[in-house]
Amino acid sequence: MMIGERIQQARKASGLSLRVLAEKTGVTAMAISKYENNQSTPSSGVLLALSNALRVRTEYFFRQVSVELKEVEYRKHSKLPKKVLAQIEGNVLEQIERYLTLEEILPVSPIQAFELPKSLPAKITDYDEIERLANLLRKEWKLGQNPILDLTGTLEERGIKVFQAEALHDGKFDGLACRVNGAPIIVVGINWPGDRQRFTLAHELGHLILNGRLSAELLENEEKLAHRFAGAFLAPASEVLKELGSQRSWFEPRELCVLKKAYGLSMSAWLRRAQDLSIINDATYLKMVKLFRKYGWHKQEPCDEYPREEPQVFTQLVFHALAEDLVSESKAAELMGKSLREFRALRKVDHARSAINQ
Repeated sequence: MMIGERIQQARKASGLSLRVLAEKTGVTAMAISKYENNQSTPSSGVLLALSNALRVRTEYFFRQVSVELKEVEYRKHSKLPKKVLAQIEGNVLEQIERYLTLEEILPVSPIQAFELPKSLPAKITDYDEIERLANLLRKEWKLGQNPILDLTGTLEERGIKVFQAEALHDGKFDGLACRVNGAPIIVVGINWPGDRQRFTLAHELGHLILNGRLSAELLENEEKLAHRFAGAFLAPASEVLKELGSQRSWFEPRELCVLKKAYGLSMSAWLRRAQDLSIINDATYLKMVKLFRKYGWHKQEPCDEYPREEPQVFTQLVFHALAEDLVSESKAAELMGKSLREFRALRKVDHARSAINQ
């Protein structure tokens, strides 16, 4: 990828038009257009102005890794303007490029390639089989039946790359899934509540699992089936029945708050699990949904927010590479997408090794 294409990618990721970028840099929109089309080469001073306006390090413009998002799927994508889609994808591309750059530096990647267990059924023909599918995956991944405390880490350990992006048009963007070099990628909003992040991660995992397994009759309902899988994976049927009982006519909201805190599954999702497993009938479910809407709980639940998920593998690998002198401190900062000052503040122990060696 040439420098012009990198300027354009960074501009789209920042959501800036040529005119706005021109105002921020003091460079004409026509000049920036020429840079982007590789008709002219920016000076070092212009590159510095561009890096400041686009919030990237100058090294970004010379990075050799180039990737393409494939099989991109958005949830609720139809409501997002093309400019916003381009901004989201540009932001994701920049993060993925840094990740792949790091993988090239490391002599051996500690992360296994993603591969689904061979024991999973070849075909899914009804909704109830989703429950068995979720249980089987938990068994193959040795997760037991207890709540999964770190869902992001669980997916990362098994070769699914998880990234977080600013939740642009927050109510309309509900996650992204794609592939890069054959590896699955899932993107969630960085500022979403943890339960929303977790459900989206489990939902997109459901799409990965269900791909090619659904009978013709179920194909048009794949989105609903992915929802069912997400609930079943995060709160297995056996545990739901223990927590709620086999038959209920009502739930106290505070009861659902406690379960949300324990499993990282929203109150609304718990209602859906109860309906899916016939613990409550459709009439009771609708009454509770009506109650939630009356008090605005369908938008803001009356509980403390569940802690946000946070990808850790990439950060760990950057510091691993730094500790082994595979990258300089400046390169490590670039990989983390931070200024050197920000990186040193994150590191906090930048003089520890030199002190030990004295």
